[in-house]
Amino acid sequence: MDPQKQFLQKSEEAKDLFLPHLSTDPVVFGFDKSELKVLLLQMTYRKQWLLPGGYVKKDEDLDDAAKRVLKERAGISDVYLEEFAVFGKNKRSEFYFEDFDDSLWHKQRFVSIGYYALYNPDNANLIVDEYSDKCEWIYLSQLPEIDLAMDHREIIEKALLALRERIAYKPIGYNLLPEKFTLSELQKLYETILGKELNRGNFYRKIKNLGILKKLDEQRRGGAHKSPDLYSFDEENYKKALENGLSNW
Repeated sequence: MDPQKQFLQKSEEAKDLFLPHLSTDPVVFGFDKSELKVLLLQMTYRKQWLLPGGYVKKDEDLDDAAKRVLKERAGISDVYLEEFAVFGKNKRSEFYFEDFDDSLWHKQRFVSIGYYALYNPDNANLIVDEYSDKCEWIYLSQLPEIDLAMDHREIIEKALLALRERIAYKPIGYNLLPEKFTLSELQKLYETILGKELNRGNFYRKIKNLGILKKLDEQRRGGAHKSPDLYSFDEENYKKALENGLSNW
């Protein structure tokens, strides 16, 4: 079926199920090869790329909607989500749906709640939903070459700024690093998010003082230099830091 006709058919079926003026757009960040990635969908209609977002059901909480949308559109579940901004510029979606009649409810002005999420790409079994041709991790360095629809480039940029601000008062890494990691690998993650180099001695001292790490009786083998110690996150203390913030950072 033609993507446009398919969209119209599904639109009519969904009209009574969703709130017509409210959506959620999760920005899912991953970390790979010392770079940040973001999860995007290439739509069957228009072939543009979008965040894995969707509309909110009439009987649904916002957080539950964001989690449901991620699972349905990308196959991702058990993800930590945090609301960071609201996007509601006039006519933010009008051009995307220009091929449709003005009566299409998707074409009307709607407000989107932005969430950011952190997820290890190695743990993801991505799916492609019926509206998409692709569901892929895209490096942030590749974004200038990507044809992003609506205001989703702005949403990604603001999500990254929110993530950088969050580092000052909440821990980062549990959802992005493997179970066992070195302090240099954790530092590289912080540097990648912040976009700048950090003093190794100061970083190691501060991160150890937070009480969110457990030093393991193991080392990273295989390198030409001294084998560095391996660490894992103390799950209980990490969750407390997420809830209460960091007091010693």
